[in-house]
Amino acid sequence: MQQMEKQYHIRCSPGEIGGYCILPGDPGRCPAIAERLENARFISQNREFTVYTGALDGVPVSVCSTGIGGPSAAIALEELAACGAHTFVRTGTCGGICTDVQAGDLVIAMSAVRQEGTSYEYAPEGYPATASFDVVCALDAAARQLGARRHIGVVQAKDSFYGQHAPERMPVASMLLQKWEAYRRLGVLASEMESAALFVVAASLGLRCGSVFSAVWNQEREKAGLDQNSRFDTTLSVRCAVEAVRILIAQDKAR
Repeated sequence: MQQMEKQYHIRCSPGEIGGYCILPGDPGRCPAIAERLENARFISQNREFTVYTGALDGVPVSVCSTGIGGPSAAIALEELAACGAHTFVRTGTCGGICTDVQAGDLVIAMSAVRQEGTSYEYAPEGYPATASFDVVCALDAAARQLGARRHIGVVQAKDSFYGQHAPERMPVASMLLQKWEAYRRLGVLASEMESAALFVVAASLGLRCGSVFSAVWNQEREKAGLDQNSRFDTTLSVRCAVEAVRILIAQDKAR
């Protein structure tokens, strides 16, 4: 690809991006996350990518939105890495699959089902999409500090939002329903759309990545007749991501 002064999609250059990056999906969440950083400044905005850079405990940290799904998330990680980032924490929302997951709970991904396409451009079938152990531990520690109800385990990463929420009308309905039931029986915690791609891309580059989500609802709890209240506030997952980055910075300094 032709060499450019700034990265093609995120419109950033080395020196503008911190080594640690927080990755929300929604560009609208970036300003609120940036407010939790020291001396945060707006860097760029292009398409679904909005970027701020500030600091935590004096160490540069960036916030970059990724949009929805694996392709744009992979682009963000690739271009942030090209600018010098080495540690990534995804913060966003998910829908519960395991009935233990209630609206408002935190879900920390240890690994992700690769029911998407982006990761297959990086790793062959059978390679596990796995979060970095250091990041998972930092997210767990941050969640405990916050006193949050949390779950750690496998999430499903898919490409189609409506393939989950209206599978019966899809031409491949039987396949979608069969896989969903298998994941439910296997104890998969929740469904989301970015982690598999992010974990595999980070692994291909030798970088660290993890994810934390606020559960907004659980359709399996609804089917089971359990209490089911939607909750769209992402503040808790944002706080968990920010505190996890602070923990990682402290650990890296100690090393």
